[in-house]
Amino acid sequence: MTFSEMLNIGLMQGFAGLSLFSVLLLMGLGLAVIFGQMGVINMAHGEFMTIGAYTIYMASTMTEKYAPNLMQAYFPVAICFAFLIAFGVGWLTEWALIRHLYKRPLDTLLATWGLSLGLQQCFRSFIGPKEVSPTLPEWLMGSWTPAEGLDIPINGLFVMLLTALVTGLLLLALYKARWGLRVRATVSNRVMANAIGINTKQTDRLTFAIGCGIAGVAGAAFTTIGSTGPTSGSLYIVDSFLVVTFGGAASLLGTVVSAFGIAQTQSISEFFMTGSNAKVLTLMVVICILMLRPQGLFAAKVRR
Repeated sequence: MTFSEMLNIGLMQGFAGLSLFSVLLLMGLGLAVIFGQMGVINMAHGEFMTIGAYTIYMASTMTEKYAPNLMQAYFPVAICFAFLIAFGVGWLTEWALIRHLYKRPLDTLLATWGLSLGLQQCFRSFIGPKEVSPTLPEWLMGSWTPAEGLDIPINGLFVMLLTALVTGLLLLALYKARWGLRVRATVSNRVMANAIGINTKQTDRLTFAIGCGIAGVAGAAFTTIGSTGPTSGSLYIVDSFLVVTFGGAASLLGTVVSAFGIAQTQSISEFFMTGSNAKVLTLMVVICILMLRPQGLFAAKVRR
């Protein structure tokens, strides 16, 4: 094998890591908003990702059946619906369940775990136990070849652009919009935030719903690189919590850096060893770093 071929293989393996990074980052951003900003351990976060993925599948099926001439245009609209549906389910979940369990992390963990199992059973009952895949538009198929022997999937490029857009919008919302100001004030000092007129209960509900909506977008991105089943989201929940914890629970910058490091370590090591051993290696590296820096890579200074 020539050096050029090895370089191309390394670049393609690294790009595969960027695709995994994009999904992990979207999941991690949703968790960073919910867990990092609110302190809620949402074990059902993966199921909100599945809701987004199934939304894309249903949109694909309906478009293909009733409006086949719109197949090339349905996907961006379906991503918006994936966010809105996951947002709506998240809003309802916070109102019906989460708002009664604040400052009770163990109860929150158990309740959302039960919600996770219930949603998985709903997926099996109403959609089916088998894995499904949407029909993607033609412009998402194929690959880009910048050099001979180097093929970069177009769907991976799209997922990366989508991730960059969502990350940018979330940062703008947190640091430029009124919602972000209320969130940061509530995290800093909830009692004082209430005293100056911020409706912290409404802020909590909106924050939880936005985090769930971002998970829905992660599910939409996931459909371009894998098939969707009732338990697809649960396969990412551990990695998502790992991303948030490793980066620093309340730090969005830490979430980005952590997702990139974990995805690249796992993807590149999979080229030299089995997938299971690659995951073990990644976990060992993360655990060793957390032993030295238990607060995460970018711990935010928050007044308690």
